[in-house]
Amino acid sequence: MKHLFALLMLSCMSYGLFAQDLEFTQFYSNPVYLNPAFAGSHKCPRFAMNYRNQWPKLTGNYVSYAAAYDQYFKNISGGFGIILVNDVQAKTINTTTGSLIYSYHAKINRKWAMMFGAKATWEQKSLDWSKLTFGDMIDPRKGFIYATGDVPRGGNRGFFDVSAGMILFSKNFNIGFAANHLSQPNESMILGPNDPLPIRFTAHTSATIDLGGGSKYVNTTTIMPSIIYCYQNGFQQLNIGTYVKYGAVNFGMWFRNRDAFIMTVGINTGTFKIGYSYDLTVSKLNNGISGGAHEISLGLNLSCKNPPPKFKTISCPSF
Repeated sequence: MKHLFALLMLSCMSYGLFAQDLEFTQFYSNPVYLNPAFAGSHKCPRFAMNYRNQWPKLTGNYVSYAAAYDQYFKNISGGFGIILVNDVQAKTINTTTGSLIYSYHAKINRKWAMMFGAKATWEQKSLDWSKLTFGDMIDPRKGFIYATGDVPRGGNRGFFDVSAGMILFSKNFNIGFAANHLSQPNESMILGPNDPLPIRFTAHTSATIDLGGGSKYVNTTTIMPSIIYCYQNGFQQLNIGTYVKYGAVNFGMWFRNRDAFIMTVGINTGTFKIGYSYDLTVSKLNNGISGGAHEISLGLNLSCKNPPPKFKTISCPSF
């Protein structure tokens, strides 16, 4: 499987084929990664961390990390955020990004408000050429036993990227749109080819519906249905699901079209959040072969001394 992955990866980097962006299953646990317009939407300082291990049964699994901070600042009329992401593909391709975000907050009327976000990113990609395998290394009977005659041609690429997004929201509803890689930078790690990173479009919406309770002694049960749609260079992905919140406990079910059923569970105390999700693969790369995907998220929402007056916080799923 390792050799097959390396050969496939090399062919994908060579001509006209593009990889899709890293995506976390717990979209709203790190909202500024989903859409830069979310920056500052919590008002006070917010910290988020994600860990994802996709297809752990394969030698060529994907391991990803993300950390983010964002906060609203009155003197800039919006939010500021920072995101750091590291993604390791099959222990062969390493991608690290650092992003700065600004989001402008605009009040429309008593019920509705909008946020407009922009993200500037530096991305560094590296390829470990020694872990690739080639056709001239294969013996028909004994497999990969020969040294390759291939000569490394590059292996590193750094580039600047920009993204943008917007969100329209009320007390219990929001709808947003984001466009990543607007500058379409060249992401090829091999000298010569020019492989522009295709623009990724994301549309998302969610609602918060209280089902009763909520008194001093009775917890409110809240359901949070959500839809997220992504498009990038012909690749389409639709995520439909809902979270259910009772007191500090959250759980949910999602379906990612032609790919996976997703189960989530977590605890949200208001200040501290922790969530776990498991992707049960239902595609041709079945769960018994791939091992699905495990994901853990942590969140910390701090209080602030002088919160902005009449500040509209956005209602979105809790983790």
